[in-house]
Amino acid sequence: MLILAVDVGTGTQDILLFNSEKEVENSLLMVMPAPTQIIAKKVRKATKKGKTIVFTGNIMGGGPLTFAIRAHLKAGLPVYATEQAALTINDNIEKVKAFGIQIVSEAEAKKLASEENAQEIVMRDFDPESTSAALSAFEVQMPTNYAVAVQDHGNAPDKSNRIYRFELLRELIEKGGELENFVYRPEEIPEAFTRMKAQADSLLKAAGNRKTRAIFMDTGPAAIFGALTDPAAVQPSVVVNIGNGHTLGALVNENRITAVFEHHTSLMNPEKLQDYIIRLADGKLGFEEVFEDGGHGAYIKEALEFEQVRSILVTGPKREMLEKLLESEIRKEISNKLHFAAPFGSMMLSGCFGLLAGFLEKYPEPAINLINH
Repeated sequence: MLILAVDVGTGTQDILLFNSEKEVENSLLMVMPAPTQIIAKKVRKATKKGKTIVFTGNIMGGGPLTFAIRAHLKAGLPVYATEQAALTINDNIEKVKAFGIQIVSEAEAKKLASEENAQEIVMRDFDPESTSAALSAFEVQMPTNYAVAVQDHGNAPDKSNRIYRFELLRELIEKGGELENFVYRPEEIPEAFTRMKAQADSLLKAAGNRKTRAIFMDTGPAAIFGALTDPAAVQPSVVVNIGNGHTLGALVNENRITAVFEHHTSLMNPEKLQDYIIRLADGKLGFEEVFEDGGHGAYIKEALEFEQVRSILVTGPKREMLEKLLESEIRKEISNKLHFAAPFGSMMLSGCFGLLAGFLEKYPEPAINLINH
């Protein structure tokens, strides 16, 4: 059985092609620029050429893309978007219009894109055609099994998306916090997860009549459960994913997420992160503190004493933040528990291995067991 797992981040999209007939370590791997980085680059090129931009497609991750659009508008160049594509910028269409983007219908977008000085840019997080082209260059065919992760803040046009994201995470932890609570088949994706639903729609449309099996997850839980496939994951554990855009920490006990915090990586430092890890485990890290500091928040359903934590699993491309603690005197409280997770030898693929575990949760293969108990 072949499964393509794609973990879409802010800096990179990490891709794993798993083959159940081979050792996991022999899986094919790619770490490529994130879709928002790719689209932002297209926007900057259009700005330099003085072109009108017409956005079509679906909801995807913003970040670098949003900054590129702002620069394009500041240059006095027009931007048009269909409503579905425009939701990438904000869940509130009136705010998108205030941003300077003109909303048009699908038919109007096609007409505008055909004009001489215009460029159509299709928005989507997962591009199966590009992935297929890359694999086909090595005589590898695309599978019919997919697992995709995106960070979904939920549809919150009238409130902070940071607050709403944590409301959604809280609900899932309250349901049990187990892997199965964070994994969805296309038809199971809650209406609130608009970005996730957009990728499911795009994938199934691209697949056509093929017998496609797919699951979708948020990038945070995917990274947490992926890190737990590392042999060093002795629970209770604190798993920390230090990504290019966000840093997420979770307390995991008996394969259940019982507490979590999320912040922006750019606002973290080694000392603050160590403090958050300890107080998350102790149950003393509050939502308001993290939110007021510019982060998404924190939620603690069940806490332990930090001394009961047996391992701290660190993953993500910015993990050097905690590596710096090893050279510091403030490291004493966590150094003997700290492990830099590299599931099956691939640190950047933690999210993909969480996705793979999620796929096997929905489509069980009894012979394959990834999560350590």
